[in-house]
Amino acid sequence: MAVTSYTLFSSSKGNSSYFSDGETSFLIDAGGSGKRIIAALCSLGVSPCDISAVFITHEHGDHIDGLNGFCKKSSPMIHATLQSAPEIKFSNVTVHERIYTVKLGAFTVKSFATSHDSKCSVGYVIGHESGIKLGTMTDTGYISGEMASALDGCSAVILESNYDEDMLKHGGYPADVKYRISSEKGHLSNSQSAEFLPYLYKGGTRRVLLAHISPENNTPELAFSSALSAIKRYGLINMSVEPADRYGITKLI
Repeated sequence: MAVTSYTLFSSSKGNSSYFSDGETSFLIDAGGSGKRIIAALCSLGVSPCDISAVFITHEHGDHIDGLNGFCKKSSPMIHATLQSAPEIKFSNVTVHERIYTVKLGAFTVKSFATSHDSKCSVGYVIGHESGIKLGTMTDTGYISGEMASALDGCSAVILESNYDEDMLKHGGYPADVKYRISSEKGHLSNSQSAEFLPYLYKGGTRRVLLAHISPENNTPELAFSSALSAIKRYGLINMSVEPADRYGITKLI
């Protein structure tokens, strides 16, 4: 069974990613709107009814605002942590401790802790019986040893590259918001993301989508340029990086 994965869209305006092996299909996050999620899936030839589960990274609106509209057209099981679950107003929510594992068909989905100013935030590693291992990590202010270890061995990763440091510094956001974004409970900058690429490469990662790119404090070109510079500087041969479309579909694998 061939595994496929796409970001349906990824930015501070909404995030959702799709994973499937043709037998089992699921989402990580359902931000934006249900209409946007359904339209993206349909463009991939996927019915909303094919989605058996939605795994939530945390309770901020850009990760859960599309759940209500999406669940009117489907009935997935929603997986969320104990702290985030109260913000999700559905009966079919399975509540977990922060670190948990779910077996879903041939997939195994494992959470790991991230650092964000939410009640609880996690990333996910997606394993498959075929041997493929994928990872997704956004909404974290720094990369701990535990986060890095979780992503070790992933062939492809969705990795946050949220802001350009100069754009944030000189932009129009209030000082407290700038501090929040750049703090250890905020988001990853282009340079933080780029400097993590050698670690991922050593562990076997050859494909990276740069995700959650801020419309106000970053551009896809800046995120890509920063990552490409690191690839060249560290000699990461055959590593492919691409900015995930903020408002459209981008293929991971």
